[in-house]
Amino acid sequence: MRYLLRRLQRLAIVLVTVTFATFLLVNVLPGDVAYQMTGIISSEEEVQGIREDLGLDRPLLVRYADWAAGIAVGDWGQSFLSKEDVWDQLTDRFPVSLELMLMAQFMALLLAVPMGMISAYRPGSRADRIIGAVAFGSVSMPSFMTAILLIYFFALGLGWFPATGYEPISNGLGANLSRMFLPALSLALVEWTVLMRTLRVEMIGVLQENYIALARAKGMSDARILWAHALRPSSFSMITILGLQVARLMGGAIIIEQIFGIPGVGRLLIHAVNTRDFIVIQGCVTFFAIAFVMANFLVDVAYAWLDPRVRQGRSHG
Repeated sequence: MRYLLRRLQRLAIVLVTVTFATFLLVNVLPGDVAYQMTGIISSEEEVQGIREDLGLDRPLLVRYADWAAGIAVGDWGQSFLSKEDVWDQLTDRFPVSLELMLMAQFMALLLAVPMGMISAYRPGSRADRIIGAVAFGSVSMPSFMTAILLIYFFALGLGWFPATGYEPISNGLGANLSRMFLPALSLALVEWTVLMRTLRVEMIGVLQENYIALARAKGMSDARILWAHALRPSSFSMITILGLQVARLMGGAIIIEQIFGIPGVGRLLIHAVNTRDFIVIQGCVTFFAIAFVMANFLVDVAYAWLDPRVRQGRSHG
């Protein structure tokens, strides 16, 4: 319990730091939202009135404290431009972004686990070298370039998948998955390589342990040894990487949602930046920060569950 409480304290510090840094950066950007709301030909008195109504004339720390207090009680504010509640916009779009990131992570694991096991089983073999070369090429290409190539070949060229757009699950699972496959694959083809390399390194060490040699002496098949005895102790570092990849996935999803026209939180953030909608920008970044903090906390819980020695060792450290 002490281990988890310490992790929560550290993650809370991260959350406060990220939100304050975002609040500060947003408020030092050039331009004035009051002019956007009143128009270019508006008088200085009208602009000043808008600033007072929105509280933009108050000190920065006071505004941040009021905004953070509102977040704590569930009041995320309203968009300056559309007057919609930020929380309602986020909750409407979050399931779309969550589906994209979960699909991408699942695809990445689907590639990384078998490829990592094959590479670790015979390091230096032809299969290991081929997988390493493919992984190097995959990680060298950013997700937006991968997305463009996937659209060109599989959407425009072969016509197997739609190029853009989104279909909710309520309109049919098949239609939904066909729209989300290419966006998720664009993210997965970048993320799987880190997982694969991490699993490969860990499993090479595990396969040299005495209990693996004993399992082989008993006549166990290679597949059973890899899946039943070597995979779990080799997964600790990979699970940690999964938590760190949440931030990368969220960053990649912002661009991918824009390319494929997916109405997620990332696309909402891009629109808010373009229109200088400060409250929506802060809400989106806070939402992403909370998601990152929660994902890392769940990784810590899973890590401690898989290896109780980690929990006991850290709780007394």
